[in-house]
Amino acid sequence: MDYLQLAGKSILVMGVANKKSVAWQSAKLLTDAGAKVIYAVRSEARREQLKPLVGDAQIFVCDVEHQSQIDQLAKDVAGVTDCLQGIVHSIAFADYSAGWLPFHETPREAFLQAINISCFSLVSVSNAFKTLLDPEQGSVVTISISTTRMAAENYGYMAPVKAALDSSLCFLAKSFSKFSSVRFNAVCPGLLKTSASAGIPGYVDSYLHAEQATLRKSALKTDEVANTVAFLLSPRSSGINTQGIVVDAGMGTNYFDEELVSRRH
Repeated sequence: MDYLQLAGKSILVMGVANKKSVAWQSAKLLTDAGAKVIYAVRSEARREQLKPLVGDAQIFVCDVEHQSQIDQLAKDVAGVTDCLQGIVHSIAFADYSAGWLPFHETPREAFLQAINISCFSLVSVSNAFKTLLDPEQGSVVTISISTTRMAAENYGYMAPVKAALDSSLCFLAKSFSKFSSVRFNAVCPGLLKTSASAGIPGYVDSYLHAEQATLRKSALKTDEVANTVAFLLSPRSSGINTQGIVVDAGMGTNYFDEELVSRRH
């Protein structure tokens, strides 16, 4: 049974870095479901790394810091399909090269760059693809975080950036509702073991703590996030719009876990 009903659908996946990334796991699942996956990666080097993994799939280069490259991507994708049923936006960047800083010392340039790449790119990409997205069943899914209200000091200014991303979903869906039924949602995972997370100062300790805070005492897996991405892209989720689906194995309800609390004695 084709539960997801994605066979033959064209899906653009943006942001594959390597086999550990949410974008890759999502693309793999979509391919297994029979979807035609089109890839967009940041650089030519990433494109060359991805080629051996995807067979004959189309791979385009697009650095979302540059509007001209987003516009070109829309033209390139239009050249290989006349309709997109979905977009996976799995793109985020923060420059932590200055090391850990208190939030009030966040460098202006770093914050604005993170907003541009991690948040505004969703707006810009959606606008560039507005005529190519299926007006009846189109679905755009971005990757956020499980909560933007917890001040994890080592994550720093990326939480406010993700909060802006979450809010943008509502405004994009409202704008698109004037001429289509395209849906905009986010998957909001807890801590994951990815190459991107490795660049966050002190992340390993946070990850190990998060694992013990889950109800099952087992860390969240990237393929579990990908499962939710695929569902939100599918017609099976047609009633879900402007939502952030938290995937954290129950961590958000388990802060006062007896084992964690008892360790302080």
